[in-house]
Amino acid sequence: MKELVRTNDIVLVSAVGALLDGADIHHLVLDQNMSIIEGSLGILPRRILVHEDDNRQARRLLTEAGLAHELRPDE
Repeated sequence: MKELVRTNDIVLVSAVGALLDGADIHHLVLDQNMSIIEGSLGILPRRILVHEDDNRQARRLLTEAGLAHELRPDE
């Protein structure tokens, strides 16, 4: 799994998820339930991961959607 995006913005998490779903790219959102611990303050970032085989396609999709600045470095 490769980390695609890390953000505190739950709207962005939803938008990225919708883009990935629309392109039929399976993804995982980690740390989504941490809001219970943090008290819904939004300080702990959520991480969106995709399978290594889908990483290039997912990065291209987000770049075309104008979200290239949100992408984690591709290591």
